[in-house]
Amino acid sequence: MSLKIIHCEDERSGAAWDSYLEGREGAAFYQLFSWKRINEMCFGHHCYYLAAIQDEEIVGILPLVEIRSKLFGKILCSMPFVNFGGVCAALPEAESLLLEEAKALVDRAGIDYLELRSITKATTPLPTSEHKVSMTLALNPDPEVIWNNFKSKQRTEIRRSYKNDLDVVSGGEELLDTFYSVLAISWQSLGTPIYKRSYFKTILETFPSNTRIFVVEHGNTPVAAALNGYYNGVVEGMWLGIVPEFRKLQPNSVLYWEMIKHACDNGMKQFHFGRSSIDSGGEFFKKKWQAKPKQLYWQYYLGTAKDIPQLNINNPKYGIAIKAWRKLPLKLTKLVGPYIAASIP
Repeated sequence: MSLKIIHCEDERSGAAWDSYLEGREGAAFYQLFSWKRINEMCFGHHCYYLAAIQDEEIVGILPLVEIRSKLFGKILCSMPFVNFGGVCAALPEAESLLLEEAKALVDRAGIDYLELRSITKATTPLPTSEHKVSMTLALNPDPEVIWNNFKSKQRTEIRRSYKNDLDVVSGGEELLDTFYSVLAISWQSLGTPIYKRSYFKTILETFPSNTRIFVVEHGNTPVAAALNGYYNGVVEGMWLGIVPEFRKLQPNSVLYWEMIKHACDNGMKQFHFGRSSIDSGGEFFKKKWQAKPKQLYWQYYLGTAKDIPQLNINNPKYGIAIKAWRKLPLKLTKLVGPYIAASIP
């Protein structure tokens, strides 16, 4: 039978969507159907969840979020606010049909551009940027195997950081306030607007068995924190923050090692450290953990826009805004930041 595209809206179609993704190679945590409700409820963004159907079965999916921003224009993105998204299709024909429908949505709605953030390159020719990688560590059921693969200098750094009176606790929503407090301080120092606390709360409530918070404490003071996702044997490093004044204690060394051990002990196969710009300090740091770069592909279809957008912190256009944000009072950034963050994919 021929392929067709449907728009998935309700829980029934969502269950079929997630069933298709379960255990499938290339399927990512960020493609699960519940992100549709999260983005609609927390940000008010309209979502299009496209599925390719053959013989009444799903053979491909493409989640899309429409962002209409006075600051950055009208964008159709897969997926905003997280590390990546894109198409997951069992057939090349299904991928092509999903992309054609996405292009049609751009044209019909007067969207500036479509942006696909993917771990695989679309077979359909599209303008492509390859400036991002996902730093990935292959795991082992025995964390000692990972430990022994580190260079001696890296092992020494980790041991030294433990001597700085650092401990790690992990859990779920009960650690949300601590996590959010650390993240707000960290992101303000970076000049990055933060999301609403309710966004993270909704994610934890929606995926209680697929998420975990880790907090590094120096005595009774939280100094670093992270929120990870778990799906299909892969740990997704989603958000992480360090209180600047405690960086000298190297809490990130303790934090990452505890998260890696936890992942090994719980049967995970890969640890994604999150995306990094090529040749950046972040990429260099993650390579010390023996993480290997996995290419990510930012691909575009231009609607009303004439050029591929440059929405990144390396764009000099945003340099002044970033510097100004760093100087604002923390209370103000937590109040105003969520309204700006909701518009930055």
